[in-house]
Amino acid sequence: ADGSEQPGVGTFGMYVALPATQKGTHMSRFIELLEQAIRVDAPAFDLQVIRALHRDMLVRLEAERGRLEIAFTLFIRKTAPVSGVQSLLDYEVHIVAEGADQDALLTLTVVVPVKSLCPCSKGISDYGAHNQRSHVTMSVRSHEPIPVEQLIRVAEEEASCEVFGLLKRVDEKYVTERAYDNPKFVEDLVRDVAGRLKADSRIETFSVQAE
Repeated sequence: ADGSEQPGVGTFGMYVALPATQKGTHMSRFIELLEQAIRVDAPAFDLQVIRALHRDMLVRLEAERGRLEIAFTLFIRKTAPVSGVQSLLDYEVHIVAEGADQDALLTLTVVVPVKSLCPCSKGISDYGAHNQRSHVTMSVRSHEPIPVEQLIRVAEEEASCEVFGLLKRVDEKYVTERAYDNPKFVEDLVRDVAGRLKADSRIETFSVQAE
């Protein structure tokens, strides 16, 4: 979201549709495309670059339709809410570009760790409440690229509280009280995230899971 870049390791899947008259594809061309895309002076991978790589793959492989998959771990530097101490938090990201050149659709999936606190536990207790680490998985399909950081913020803002890689005592107090004041069942979490995604005009279809 801030325009910064970071090195990383990804898993790539590259597929093209073959006409019935063609026995096979040119496997080396996949590797050539990928080598060009990840060279040192190549632009950083973002959704625009991924869409362009999908388009180049169809041209190079002489295919009408194809599928490009990329899976990687995204590390975002977060600042603790009170102390300001910084740390990295990891998010699993999966991106798919699929279809023909002109109508290729992007599907972006991200798994966001959050904190959820049980309203029932809070309601039956004189003090304290059951809370846990939850994982919100969002998959969105759109014609217009959506920065993954924006999806991450949706899940974190709708959770009982977001999580951080490192907390000081004052931060632990904030996180504990923030979650206690904002209890949510997993059903509430899914509904609230879904409401945010439904209101985004860039998104055509989506799915949300909370575990």
